[in-house]
Amino acid sequence: MRESKTKTGSKSKDTLAPDLTPPETKQTIFRYSDQELEEFRVLINSRIDTARTELHYLQQQMKGKEDIGADSTRFNLEDGSTAMELEQLGQLAARQIKFINNLELALIRIKNKTYGVCRETGKLIDKARLKAVPHATLSMEAKNKGT
Repeated sequence: MRESKTKTGSKSKDTLAPDLTPPETKQTIFRYSDQELEEFRVLINSRIDTARTELHYLQQQMKGKEDIGADSTRFNLEDGSTAMELEQLGQLAARQIKFINNLELALIRIKNKTYGVCRETGKLIDKARLKAVPHATLSMEAKNKGT
């Protein structure tokens, strides 16, 4: 209890409300630190370089197959297999382009400091998951809930 003076000057006793402030609790981490984001940026740039090298290789393979097909003036049994190989190479190249685009979007999220935050739950995505799949936008919890 504390004593306080009223307007008339007399003393009265007030009761203090109990302190309802919660004890020290562990703060929730909403994003990765700048140092951790830098580590992920280096990892992602490395993956982008590797993916671009692989894409260039696939494109060279496709160009070689197209040149072989253009030189042929008569039909033979290998024309079908060449067309099938071209289609497979095209699908692999498209997949590689999509992968590169997803990695570039991850770099934007790093710049915005939102990288590693699950788009469904708002919780941090596990570091091990981000190292394995650096363009991930869902935590395993959210991904498993969605499937």
